[in-house]
Parts: sequence; structure tokens; C-alpha cells
Amino acid sequence: MTDRVVVAGAVYDRGRLLAARRSAPPELAGRWELPGGKVEPGESGEQALVRELREELGVETEPLERIPGEWPLPRGYVLRVWTARLVSGVPAPLQDHDELRWLGPGESGTVDWLEQDLSAVAEAVRRLPGGGGVAR
Repeated sequence: MTDRVVVAGAVYDRGRLLAARRSAPPELAGRWELPGGKVEPGESGEQALVRELREELGVETEPLERIPGEWPLPRGYVLRVWTARLVSGVPAPLQDHDELRWLGPGESGTVDWLEQDLSAVAEAVRRLPGGGGVAR
């Protein structure tokens, strides 16, 4: 059986990490996440991430590295996260989100993250310039 995978992007720009607030479904509305979506048949995780960020936020991104680990989600899905660099466009909440926020080092605790994103967010923050890591 093929993994049911959801990809998310720890999108970096100018030393900041992008957070997206869910507007749907109701049980997730108002909570924050790293944006992304489901991998479609025939897609790699990186291809799905680029497509999802284009559809959800209207931006072009370049996946950089996969954050180690994967996290269980409802309905048998797993979450896999990549760091990504913003290549072009200005992120806008086009689908499933009602607000976006760029978080600098030390600001990741200012939003109410979904539980499944917490470990990946911690790793993404470590990679931020000034966050103790090597994000580009």
C-alpha cells in the first residue's frame, strides 16, 4: 500500500518562517500550520509541495531539504515537511487559510500551532538564521 502523504513547507524568506492560519475544516479553523497539502498519484513530495504552495498561496518555491521524521495525521495520512525558499510572488491566503504571518527568530511561539506541526516547526526554527540553524 502506498503511503498517504501530506507535505508541508517550512517556507523561508529574509530570515523568517511563513505560518498559515487554517480557515477550514471547522475543527482546525483558527489554528496555525506550515502550508501544504496531499501528494497526488505520480508526484514526488517535492513536486507536490511546489504545486500545493502555488495553489494555496500563489507563490513559487524551491524545496531545499526534508526535515527528518514524519508525523501521523487523521485518516491514515502522514505529514512530511521540507524547508523551502520563496522564489517569486507574495504569499496570499487563497485556499483553506484566512491569515498568513512571517515569523522571525524567537516568534514561533506567538501562534497556536496544530499539534502535528510542532516538531517540524521546532526543526524549521532551528534552521532559521539566528534560530541556531542553517536556513538559506
